Amino acid sequence: MRILLVEDDPLIGDAIRVRLTRAGITVDWLEDGASLDGIAELAGFDLMILDLGLPDRDGFEILRERRADWSGTPILILSARYELDSRVRGLDLGADDYLVKPFEMEELLARCRALARRRGNSLSGVRQYRDLRIDPASLMVWRGGESVALTPKVFALLLRFVENQGRVLTRNALEEHLYGWNGEAESNTLEVFVSQIRRKLGADLIQTIRGVGYMLPRE
Repeated sequence: MRILLVEDDPLIGDAIRVRLTRAGITVDWLEDGASLDGIAELAGFDLMILDLGLPDRDGFEILRERRADWSGTPILILSARYELDSRVRGLDLGADDYLVKPFEMEELLARCRALARRRGNSLSGVRQYRDLRIDPASLMVWRGGESVALTPKVFALLLRFVENQGRVLTRNALEEHLYGWNGEAESNTLEVFVSQIRRKLGADLIQTIRGVGYMLPRE
């Protein structure tokens, strides 16, 4: 799962990034509203977390201007504005959820999972593929009933393939999903991750499409 976080408080933003990353989620973090102007749509993201009290723009203004362009992507508001009027206004302007600061990280993560379930994406519950059971909430994988240990990044890669069965995924798209805009990976990192999936879960699981990328055959 990949999330766009818009939060100006460095302590809150870093804490969210660290906790969600530990849960296997890729987080791209913006610290002001102006940086959103370069993003035409949220198609590459599974969820947006938006702070209302940004230094340069009001979050309500962002919701009003952009909701139509981002109609398919859930938006979760974070705000210190606890008044009923603010909560109602945010939801009426198109937010899918509203969480008041201060908040517990585990509640934020649970709300992310709930929004993912509505959309039917990567945190939405246990997945089944052939003899594999994949649980995004616990980052656990079972093959034929036996648990298989994967690192968070390898797990995220496997989940991306399962969610896109039958589609060829390019190297650039996979690396951006795993590391976001600013993440840097070694030149052979993706190949190493694919090799680990094949070694632990089946040599024929992931197909290499030469010159393009990789594909998980549709079940």
